[in-house]
Amino acid sequence: MAMGLRTILPTQQCRANTRLKSQNHKVTESAKVSWSFAAITMTQKIPKGPRLGVRHLQSFLLFLGLTVMHIARLNVSVAIVAMTNAASTNPNFPEYNWNEKHKSYILSSFYWGYILTLCPGSFLCRRYGAKVVLFVASFGTAVFSLMTPWCISWGGWQVFCAIRILQGLFQGVIFPCVTEHLAMWSPPEERNRLGAFSYTGTDCGTVLAMFISGMIAKGAMGWPGISYVSGSLCAAWCFLWLIFASNNATESRFIGESECKYIESSLQHNEDFHDRTIPIPWKAIWTSVPFLALLVTRCSETYGLSTLQAEIPSYMNGVLNMDIQSNAVFSSLPFLAMWLLSYVYLIAADLLLKKKILSLTSVRKLFNTMSFWIPAAALIGIGFLNEDHKKLAIILMTVSVGVNSGATIGSSLNTIDLSPNHAGILIGLSNTVANVIPILTPLIAGEIVTDKHNRGQWQIVFGLAAIIFFLGNVVFVIWGTAKAQPWDADDYLQPKDAESAKEKSPTPHAEVAPPIDPILEQQITWPERYTAKAVE
Repeated sequence: MAMGLRTILPTQQCRANTRLKSQNHKVTESAKVSWSFAAITMTQKIPKGPRLGVRHLQSFLLFLGLTVMHIARLNVSVAIVAMTNAASTNPNFPEYNWNEKHKSYILSSFYWGYILTLCPGSFLCRRYGAKVVLFVASFGTAVFSLMTPWCISWGGWQVFCAIRILQGLFQGVIFPCVTEHLAMWSPPEERNRLGAFSYTGTDCGTVLAMFISGMIAKGAMGWPGISYVSGSLCAAWCFLWLIFASNNATESRFIGESECKYIESSLQHNEDFHDRTIPIPWKAIWTSVPFLALLVTRCSETYGLSTLQAEIPSYMNGVLNMDIQSNAVFSSLPFLAMWLLSYVYLIAADLLLKKKILSLTSVRKLFNTMSFWIPAAALIGIGFLNEDHKKLAIILMTVSVGVNSGATIGSSLNTIDLSPNHAGILIGLSNTVANVIPILTPLIAGEIVTDKHNRGQWQIVFGLAAIIFFLGNVVFVIWGTAKAQPWDADDYLQPKDAESAKEKSPTPHAEVAPPIDPILEQQITWPERYTAKAVE
């Protein structure tokens, strides 16, 4: 019987390669960790697979998920107008006599729950995987959206607040899971492209929430239809996510051999990477200068953006005598610009990296500088406008919010750069701290502005936001980086254990030999273990 070696065909399953273990020799854990898919790249170049592969499908699913869940999150601002002023939409549905205080509770209650599950969401994602956690988050959002009209009919604004809090609790886990999922599926050279595209779902959802909700409220479904449509969209996404999503490339039923190898080898995952739980280096994270710089940057970006979103409409109403909130076009223009400019940033970053004009760190700092300092200048400019410059005020507001979309590539995706293995933890920590800022922004502005018609007081508000924008980016430019940190290594916490074990056991470990092929009964090298197979 003749035997030989042949190269593995692309149609074979990548999962079999990543889970391959020696049946005749017991290999120690330290030896296992040292062998990875990187061994293949030393002997041959790994093909990337199809131009549009399963990794792009995962990014598209994340885009759709962020879109539908942001529609469910933000449509309440339109719904609450229709519910308290039925004559402006469809008078055939109940109208509620809620005062401004009640409305403010309803509008803010979502974030009371949202901020509580940001950090727990990171741990849930690591424990159960992004597929399960994101499915539960969207399904919970869908259920409570569908229940909203019926619950309000007997519970009033108090029950509405309770539903919004529960929706916030479910959606708090979204961004940690999205970041963790991107870290598992995005090869380093495609991280900007896949990550930025996924995150544009937030801008798309914001624009659609304003346009679609108003149309639904005026239609035959009335204001209850806003909840029914958003709930149905979330449920439909759950169905797609359940079928096509996978926690990583090795678990996907639809991925090809070449694409799977390309993703796993580019991420330098060990043979048993997906079967192990990597300990979190808390001390290293909290003492990491690049992470702390990112944290300061994200907080300053949140403060500046929340000022743009929340305070400028009040300024336009009080100083410029513009009722921008009643005009859906003016209200959505900044977010439409934000959505469209996101793709401009995406294409520009892709070209700069592909042609090797700038490094990834330089691209991050350049885009972050543009998205911070241009809005800072616009904020100062808006503060000096008067009633005769309404059109210029709208242009500056639109440009400032739109240009700020570059912060996604500039700093939002930086958590994956610093630590792909702990990206979900980093985004949970940074978002928890940063999301406290929108609660403080209106309070600070309220202390400064005692007369909404006083332009000088508004100039202080915008000047403060501009200074925070400027300084936050300075911190990122000086101390920020796109290089993976030493504490990202999956064995970062192991050296101390190894040293202590060495002190306790003076007998050195025997060198682990390469595995013996069970059929050929001869030793084969580790790279050959992934590229060759014995056949008759």
